[in-house]
Amino acid sequence: MQLFYNLGIAVFGLGARLWALFSERAALLVKGRSSVWKQLKAIDLSGPVIWVHCASLGEFEQGRPLIEAIRDAKPDYKIVLSFFSPSGYEVRKNYNKADAVVYLPADSRRNARRFVQLIHPEKVFFIKYEYWFHYFKTLSEAGIPLYSVSSIFRPSQIFFKWYGGWFRRILSHVTQFYVQDETSSKLLNSIGIHNHVVAGDTRFDRVADIAKHADELPVVAEFSHGARVLVAGSSWPPDESILADYINSAASNVKFIIAPHEVHEGHISELIQKFEVPVCRYSHLKETIPAEARVLIIDTIGVLSAIYRYGSVAYIGGGFGKGIHNTLEAATYGIPVIFGPNHQKFKEAMDLIAVGGGFNINTRDDFNIIMSELWNDDPATCLLEASGRAAGDYVQSMCGATPLIMNNLFL
Repeated sequence: MQLFYNLGIAVFGLGARLWALFSERAALLVKGRSSVWKQLKAIDLSGPVIWVHCASLGEFEQGRPLIEAIRDAKPDYKIVLSFFSPSGYEVRKNYNKADAVVYLPADSRRNARRFVQLIHPEKVFFIKYEYWFHYFKTLSEAGIPLYSVSSIFRPSQIFFKWYGGWFRRILSHVTQFYVQDETSSKLLNSIGIHNHVVAGDTRFDRVADIAKHADELPVVAEFSHGARVLVAGSSWPPDESILADYINSAASNVKFIIAPHEVHEGHISELIQKFEVPVCRYSHLKETIPAEARVLIIDTIGVLSAIYRYGSVAYIGGGFGKGIHNTLEAATYGIPVIFGPNHQKFKEAMDLIAVGGGFNINTRDDFNIIMSELWNDDPATCLLEASGRAAGDYVQSMCGATPLIMNNLFL
């Protein structure tokens, strides 16, 4: 199995080089990996080093509370942050809480040994996913503790299949798992791995902190003032078709803020064409909002987490594609969240449905019905207030993973 694994890693590397001729994303990965050694040699990594690895941007948001807690508690430590994906590295390559931000070289025995010897970490944290055989084995052989943070497991994963013995060996190199839930704990127990703690998900600490320190956005506040507001975050075309159909017939006292996942000019132009009501663009606004505007399109990145604070309801995109985006960034403000059918792999979405703070839709009719129920002014039902409170309470109840880990390992 190890032979096939090594072959797979090599084929992926070769494929990335070929695909780099046609894909900017692949080109960034190839170029970034080739410069890792030079980057690390140019940085002073003397003294104790912590290495944190995140597959992509989503995992970084989970790891960020831990990174920043370590930075505050141990300012003399150096922090090396690695990414697998360009979507993580390219956005956070200048993250100022890390001393070095690099791509993770391909998982070969040679690369793993070279990387570990070069940074010589005191502790290593892999966030949620990513289980690389050679890196894990190298760390284990060097006696360097390895922690899996906010990890979550499902019965369908190869570790829990009868033919997954070799992959279970990868997990055996982890010093301690800080898992999100009891299901993950039981699954690890079922394969003889007992070095785990149910700590929860560090993302809850992150979104609670975002809500506490979110910047004021005056033009968004002006647009939202006195209106019921639906904020749609990370929307894709299937989401936007449902939203546009509703918006074009909605009451005049309802406004909409849409932050599409794709913000390039072509998509923004296509999105504007879907609406029959007045639209304005965030990047085109100066100090005032056109009085007639009913839709505000966020055509830039980096402000969505702060914009949710102005919403009465949130719609989270991606559920009609590969999977929904971050529901917690909205729920932390105590507003109900709506999302599409592809949400089953997201524990927090299932939990939000269970507590009454989240709603799943499969069709535009589903969306229209839920919105009608949420906007209902009948004090006997008051679904908007109750579901928003349930969403906010859920986030608050799940905070605490970061201090648990810090107390366990550093304090």
